[in-house]
Amino acid sequence: MAHVQCPKCSGSRREFLRTGLYGLGVGTSLPVIFSHTSLSIAAEAFQTGRESHPERILVVVELSGGNDGLDTVIPWRDDNYRKVRPSLAASGRAVIRANDDYGFHPSLGGFKKVWENGQASIIHGCGYPNPDRSHFTSMEYWHTAMPHQAETLGWVGRLADAQWPDGRANTIVNITQKQSLAVQARLHAPVVFNNPEEFVRAGDALQADSYRKLIDNAATGNATLDFLSAISRTASESSRKVREAVRDYRTPVAYGSTSLALDLRKVAALIQAGFPTRIYYVSLGGFDTHASQAAGRFYLLTGLGEGLRAFLEDVKRIGRANDVAIMMFSEFGRRVEENASAGTDHGTAGPMFVLGAKVKPGFVGQHPSLTDLDGNGDLKMTTDFRRVYATMIDKWMGYQDVKPILRGDFRPLELFS
Repeated sequence: MAHVQCPKCSGSRREFLRTGLYGLGVGTSLPVIFSHTSLSIAAEAFQTGRESHPERILVVVELSGGNDGLDTVIPWRDDNYRKVRPSLAASGRAVIRANDDYGFHPSLGGFKKVWENGQASIIHGCGYPNPDRSHFTSMEYWHTAMPHQAETLGWVGRLADAQWPDGRANTIVNITQKQSLAVQARLHAPVVFNNPEEFVRAGDALQADSYRKLIDNAATGNATLDFLSAISRTASESSRKVREAVRDYRTPVAYGSTSLALDLRKVAALIQAGFPTRIYYVSLGGFDTHASQAAGRFYLLTGLGEGLRAFLEDVKRIGRANDVAIMMFSEFGRRVEENASAGTDHGTAGPMFVLGAKVKPGFVGQHPSLTDLDGNGDLKMTTDFRRVYATMIDKWMGYQDVKPILRGDFRPLELFS
């Protein structure tokens, strides 16, 4: 057999594996991926005392571009809302009313069902001190949970490293074209894909050829090369499992055809297939609404609401409703006043959403004042977004040592029953 040159052979096994092996996360050991269902893995974790909630799954939904919080959760009784947005403000009759003070955009009919089912907790005024209005910078702060600091690892990645230091395979799945900084970890290489049928590692042709040779390689007597070959074959098999799970998934629940809905359907398919993934990360773009906001957001929010509704219905259908929670955020809200182009510009604080069968439904925290604004005329933050992260880490995923992950003390909120 021809000799196979190992890429980066001078480096450690860990560094080689972190290149991603066809986009799949594999740890530094040799697990037999999918030899157990996720529930059997959870049972084992619980019995050995490694986790308090080993059955739970976190789905993070990122709304990129800066979602207009005042047009999503509407303070419909506040006269100042209509004064600052004479053309964009939804009429009182059109607003989907949640209570006597707040309601939802008229196109969020799907989300209305989630709310009526008691599956939504909405946290007012989320942000961070000294906000930045740059998409890139602000999103980096949300991804790392470290505003105004340099950090190469994401908060999801740091959580995975802390809670599962064995680097177990496929703990994190990021459904996207390009891996998010939020899932970047030291010990874990996330599964990253968009279209399962084109599920291959991003890289140059030389790398792909080397990985293929590793997959096809028989025993060589070289311990390092045989180790990498086994890992490569395991990763390749995992990609096949992903393709088959998504392709073969059948559900009577209508998701719609928006990108987020299709991605959430993939998440449901992987959960149903028994994948051991604990954190899924998906995103939806299109929220940078500087002009002609009303028309664009109507279709955007319709798809958002329907996708969330469908996914929660589907996880209930497959018997996992009590095991799944969604956390949804955007990098910032929009300006209080509409602009001259019938849109809104980059702002600061906005709502976050936590959804699922186990949440305590309702509104949490104080809605920012529309008149008591900061020095730039923007909403003042009333809830540090890291308190919501702390809640998901501690109260949902069951990892109590939150401070080292978020690099600070952030008191969790009471969002779960």
